Amino acid sequence: MNFTFRPCQPTDFETLYRIDRACYEPGIAYSRRTLRSFLTLRESHCWVACLAGEIAGFLIAFWEDGLGHVITIDVVESARRLGAGSALLALAEREMSQGGVRRVDIETATNKRPAIAFWNKHGYRAIGVHPRYYQGRIDAYLMSKRLAPPSAAK
Repeated sequence: MNFTFRPCQPTDFETLYRIDRACYEPGIAYSRRTLRSFLTLRESHCWVACLAGEIAGFLIAFWEDGLGHVITIDVVESARRLGAGSALLALAEREMSQGGVRRVDIETATNKRPAIAFWNKHGYRAIGVHPRYYQGRIDAYLMSKRLAPPSAAK
């Protein structure tokens, strides 16, 4: 697929909010306030994937002091398994590496096999479990990946 990628713009907010609500069940999807707070953190970065001029997915990450964290990666159902998520992650990892990040962490529900498989495919490994992380009842894996410095990644 011919996705294009760009930094998120403030006018994208409602679309991102709708996509997040479609990707996650109530209680796990972000509230407007929480999503907006992630997007406005000084250390936060968001990229969108577009297909035929429409936003098909997005990724929010933040980093500082050599540690990165992927907050969310959301892709609309019709664009899943077409490479948007992998491309967004590669873009974010490249930017983080150039920003001095050497480790990236994520959380994912222990009962979401497709998500676990996605992260494993991209080199993330479980390093711990957060009990009752989602909705006070669903455990989450803390997964992590080491990033190479930019000169070593070429």
